[in-house]
Amino acid sequence: PEHHREFMRESAVAYLSKKRVYQWRKKQRFHDLAILIDPTEQNAPSNKKALERFVASGEELGLNVDLIDKSESKGIAEYDALFIRATTSVNHYTYRLARRAVQENLVVIDDPQSIVKCTNKIYLAELLNTHQIMTPRTTFINRYDEKLPEIQFPCVLKKPDSAFSHGVVKIDDEKALEKSLSQFFKTSELVLVQPFIPTEFDWRIGILDQKPLFACRYFMAKGHWQIYDWHATHDRKEGDHETIPVGEVPEAIIKLALKATKLIGHGLYGVDIKSKGNLHYVIEINDNPNIDAGVEDQILGDNLYHQIMTYFLQRIRRKHGYV
Repeated sequence: PEHHREFMRESAVAYLSKKRVYQWRKKQRFHDLAILIDPTEQNAPSNKKALERFVASGEELGLNVDLIDKSESKGIAEYDALFIRATTSVNHYTYRLARRAVQENLVVIDDPQSIVKCTNKIYLAELLNTHQIMTPRTTFINRYDEKLPEIQFPCVLKKPDSAFSHGVVKIDDEKALEKSLSQFFKTSELVLVQPFIPTEFDWRIGILDQKPLFACRYFMAKGHWQIYDWHATHDRKEGDHETIPVGEVPEAIIKLALKATKLIGHGLYGVDIKSKGNLHYVIEINDNPNIDAGVEDQILGDNLYHQIMTYFLQRIRRKHGYV
């Protein structure tokens, strides 16, 4: 009919302008994986070299791997799996795309439930406390509280959706606390307060499918109390790192990381742990942990990327009933 012509024309243009044209692939592969990236992101979860290794490992296993950005995400239903390598947040397109991908029956990392559980610091603190996993003692301050709870200094103030050391400040006295609270309450009704635990480094334990994948020590930035110092005047804003074999990590650290991530899911996670003597505290669980070439892959090399791509392949086959 005449009134359908414009719709048909637009549909044809949209279809023919797609970047992904299966018949022109150099190799025929059976499954398709999309890696979502944000080319404009300064602190992306994976650097360019790591992304290249993910693509190469996937193709070696027989996966078609495409790097896509937000503008190309409309065609997500064409894929069998989605790997999010852009920083996630609930009020963000990454979460919306993860939900849509799950609805389309894709294998997804980070899955929506993991994003919800990990990016909300309040939810995570309550979850860990309920299951008796040691964390720094957490106090919640509400914007509408008439009186502040008793707080020991120094302490750390966190926004519920803080990430990459943004929205996290160290407080040394009550005057600084009141000033920071007034700033935080402009964008959040709740704020977390935790005791400051000074350490030379934080453990980062990478977990995939409830098994340890990698282990790093992230050292504090030079002259700073955090791993990242966003106010540093020099180029290097992060501290040093040391990647070590998982087998050389104290058993208590690995057990704590595994216990914590079992509350989240079966995906890819990074557990941050502070150790003080014989005490180990889970600081947070990252649903979108860094995998950078030259850092997290220093021990496993290409095998790190191979293990993650193998996870996707196995899950895809399971969904299709091949195993």
